Amino acid sequence: MAEDLVSNRKAFYNYEILDTFEAGIVLVGTEVKSLRQHGGNLQESYVIFNEDGAYLKLASISPYKFGNLFNHEEKRERKLLLHKREISKLRSATTEKGLTVIALSFYLKQGKIKVKLALAKGKKTYDKRDALKKREHDRQIDRSLKNLDD
Repeated sequence: MAEDLVSNRKAFYNYEILDTFEAGIVLVGTEVKSLRQHGGNLQESYVIFNEDGAYLKLASISPYKFGNLFNHEEKRERKLLLHKREISKLRSATTEKGLTVIALSFYLKQGKIKVKLALAKGKKTYDKRDALKKREHDRQIDRSLKNLDD
């Protein structure tokens, strides 16, 4: 069972998620220890593609409080471990269709830290308002149904 260490909850509000992927990530020791203590933030993070692979940018992993001299840089680029066909698929989708690849969460899977990535399209302001209205409407329906049961 995968346990979420850090999640990007605003992603579902700001983006329309089209597809999700699982990727490994290259981390140093203090980053792993910090993530296991739920120390991180994925709010502004996104994926860039170079000729040698995919990299996660602006993902913040808090400095490990017991790591002194060998502590890591908080917002460094981190290499993602994906298959070549996945990288080419994501690269072509982001260049042609105006989509972006964002990080949804860091989680543990069989003792390894993985990243859940999403191919996403940015929502417009009116789409966000519609989502808020729908969520509030659903809450009202749930409340009224709960009151009928009591």
